[in-house]
Amino acid sequence: MQWDEKVTLEEWMQRYQAGDGDALEAIVREVSPRLKAIFRGGSPDGEIEELVQETWFQVHRSRHTWRPGEMLLPWIYSIARHIRSRSYRKRVRRSEVELDERISIPTPELSGGFEQLLSELPESQREVLILMKVEGRSLEEVAAATGTSVGSVKQKVHRAYEKLRRVLGGDL
Repeated sequence: MQWDEKVTLEEWMQRYQAGDGDALEAIVREVSPRLKAIFRGGSPDGEIEELVQETWFQVHRSRHTWRPGEMLLPWIYSIARHIRSRSYRKRVRRSEVELDERISIPTPELSGGFEQLLSELPESQREVLILMKVEGRSLEEVAAATGTSVGSVKQKVHRAYEKLRRVLGGDL
């Protein structure tokens, strides 16, 4: 199915809830790159595709819980956050690394790229930074997508900037 700029994600979801399988394909095509960006910062590369697939499976299973009139992206991001958290908990349980070793932060070189810099941030800070600065979402949209207040989003973005400044060893 071709993405139609005139049709919103919410309209596609309503079509999908009504049984239009092509509508899900359109949503997946539009939203999957955003999900990959969210998962990329805190998940091993080999797991990203699996986490995206798991998110779409859960969207399918929970599609009846989304209500017309609500924004679709925050609903999908909420599902993705739960899957990411569950995946992280599984990795931590399997890991026998000492806490001090897990939280030590090496100073990356600039050539390491933006993705490596983002991986240095805590999950919540990385998420709001990606939503605001990569996807261009407003404070209100990010707050709705993350289930937090606008003040909390501002604080997380500020802390993310401060951490990046320290990692880079200078001013941003």
